[in-house]
Amino acid sequence: MPNFFYQFNFYLFGLIAIASALLFVTRKSPVAAALWLVNVMFALAALYVMLDAHFVGVVQIIVYAGAIMVVFLFVVMLLNLGDPKEISDVSGKWGRLAAGLVGLALIAQIMTLARSSAPPSLVQPPDRVADDLKALNALGTIAKPLFGEYLLAFEVTSLLLLVAIVGAVVLGRRRAAS
Repeated sequence: MPNFFYQFNFYLFGLIAIASALLFVTRKSPVAAALWLVNVMFALAALYVMLDAHFVGVVQIIVYAGAIMVVFLFVVMLLNLGDPKEISDVSGKWGRLAAGLVGLALIAQIMTLARSSAPPSLVQPPDRVADDLKALNALGTIAKPLFGEYLLAFEVTSLLLLVAIVGAVVLGRRRAAS
């Protein structure tokens, strides 16, 4: 039974990621597009967690869905590119019907999972897996190269983001002065 839920959730989050990515590239409003991109990031984070890459899933949410999208939305709002009428993507009866069906499916899945008991392998990993993770030192294998040999690239990336924000502020102020 847990294998069915795993497969169902894997395909569900994959489908959500693909549909959100298609909605991201088809939106006229940059604000609506950014919100769909956040949805893609959350779906990808869920897939990473399901593949036992918990650290990558958390980093996906914190770095991409959190920090990068906040910066992106800040720049979009600063440049005033979006029209408030275009932000709502769920318009008309078909959009509301689709949103309602997705909501009902998620509620049904939560209710099914709440009635069933979690398998012991999900509650506590086997000792062999815990020992393998300790021996692997998963966080150390990511942190050592990131703050060692790739430190310059990491810092240059942060400087590029800072320059992009400053450039957006300069362009926004120039437009306001005109």
